[in-house]
Amino acid sequence: MAMNPFDDPQAVATYAEQPPKLVPGFADLQRMCMLLMAERAPQDARVLVLGAGGGLELDLFARTHARWQFDGVDPSAEMLRLARNRVQAHISRVRLHHGYIYDAPSGPFDTACSLLTLHFIAREERLRTLMEVRHRMRAGAPFVAAHFSFPQEASKRERWLSRNKAFAIASGIAPDNAERARAGIGSQLPILSPEEDESLLRDSGFTDVELFYAAFGFRGWVASA
Repeated sequence: MAMNPFDDPQAVATYAEQPPKLVPGFADLQRMCMLLMAERAPQDARVLVLGAGGGLELDLFARTHARWQFDGVDPSAEMLRLARNRVQAHISRVRLHHGYIYDAPSGPFDTACSLLTLHFIAREERLRTLMEVRHRMRAGAPFVAAHFSFPQEASKRERWLSRNKAFAIASGIAPDNAERARAGIGSQLPILSPEEDESLLRDSGFTDVELFYAAFGFRGWVASA
């Protein structure tokens, strides 16, 4: 059985180099996420980050909002080690939890986000995960999520997978590696259509669901708890 890349120390060590090559406008996506969270969060907000391994968004949020307090949860111990190293300058405001949303504190949180995480979670478990996030948030608090989301009809699905492969190659990833990534994404990730993703947000109790980001095969939404 192949090792999960998020448990592979060598793969984790180079993790930060990958998102900008695979996710169009990755840095801007992070900033938009932060701005949407800050719209209704207090200056001393308590923030929940689902899929906090790697620490990329934690680092940005902590550098930009000096009074925010963070709880980050991730199932990969290796990725959490990377996150801890990345946010070391702000570690007094960051608590990292090894596990899934069920292992996160009960809150209440003033805002929450999940970037490039939910597409790893199958539909029914994704609904339960979103419900657990919602239960941990204050009423009206903003939640931001972005991940793979594109039409799932066979021909359209293959077209979007190929487009994402082309973007990776244009970003400097070797064609063979890009093809392996395309094949892995296509066979292993339980990607949903944008309509299904929006429906899950509403079914889990979120309201005012708004699309704020669409880039090739990725979509991002902001919603209210």
